[in-house]
Amino acid sequence: MFRFPLYRTVLRRNGDGLDLMTRSLVISIDAMGGDYGPSTTIPGLALAIETSKDHLNFLVHGDEKVLIPELARHPGLAARCEVRHTDKVIASDEKPANAVRRGRGASMWNAVESVKSGEAIAAVSCGNTGALMAISRLILRMSVDVERPPLVVSWPGRKGVSTVLDAGANIDCNAERLVEFAIMGEAFHRAAHGLARPKVGILNVGSEDVKGHEEVRLAHAILKGGKFDIDYHGFVEGDDLSKNTVDVVVTDGFTGNVALKTAEGTASYIVAELRSALTSTLGAKLGAWLARPALRLFVNKMSPPPATPFLGLNGLVVKCHGGAVAPGFGQSIGLAVDLAKSDFASEVARNMTNLSAAMNAGALEAAMESSGDA
Repeated sequence: MFRFPLYRTVLRRNGDGLDLMTRSLVISIDAMGGDYGPSTTIPGLALAIETSKDHLNFLVHGDEKVLIPELARHPGLAARCEVRHTDKVIASDEKPANAVRRGRGASMWNAVESVKSGEAIAAVSCGNTGALMAISRLILRMSVDVERPPLVVSWPGRKGVSTVLDAGANIDCNAERLVEFAIMGEAFHRAAHGLARPKVGILNVGSEDVKGHEEVRLAHAILKGGKFDIDYHGFVEGDDLSKNTVDVVVTDGFTGNVALKTAEGTASYIVAELRSALTSTLGAKLGAWLARPALRLFVNKMSPPPATPFLGLNGLVVKCHGGAVAPGFGQSIGLAVDLAKSDFASEVARNMTNLSAAMNAGALEAAMESSGDA
């Protein structure tokens, strides 16, 4: 896995015109992506600077004719940004294959390229998910042998937030792939949510060892064998997602995507029905007006965080929701900073080495025997 210097020394001017050397975290930004483009991404940079404890600088990729006036709306922000001009943008409906063939020089492409070159510690984009994934995989390459970087979802629940992966990138997953997701998800949750020892589970149709198809049971047996520095809980079921029974839930992309879309649809239905009920009569409207702060908290909790990283790459790329507004984009930058400052990459590398050694030592055969399938 590539390891670039975390901080870069940058030269800036103080009020007396003297040059000062500052250690800065540099983030590469696709400023043109998403539904709102620079009207969201640039204010998001300003919010990230306000909330970060680190000194942040940005490589901002996009059309300078649009970016420079937008930067001027935020006092002091232009001094933290280096605008890299390009008038080429990857459309939201661009097919990933076309983005790879024709995307060179676009704002998204250049943002990821800056990570490979070592100019930035991470890239953040609101752009086309499939295109960003394909471009990131092409430029940065995978550090593990997965078809695509697994999609990570921060899943709201009763006790907080759980990490769920894969949410749709890798449809068919064997046992080794599921163990890789467990390794990456556990390290991500620690870095993103600050939990020292996240508990990991595999999503299944039951909690008993004999439940589920062969690959799920094999992955369960491998993790249960204890060759990894992971707090493995065992199998979890669908209703455990909202209970936060474990901190990290591992599944294949097919199951994960169905679960995610079902949860999103259910959440939308509940919010719509609640809104309808609270506006049905004059008394209900008055009650809703009085309960506005609590209702706002309820809706916010039902909404998942706006950012997800692409795990398993030789570099950090964070995808922000295409419809996100400035606070969401600012949160995405915060997530990129947290991951960059953590031991995330080293932890994944160590456990992947253990997994490779276990596979070479015949862990699959041993797992089959221990599960009674040999």
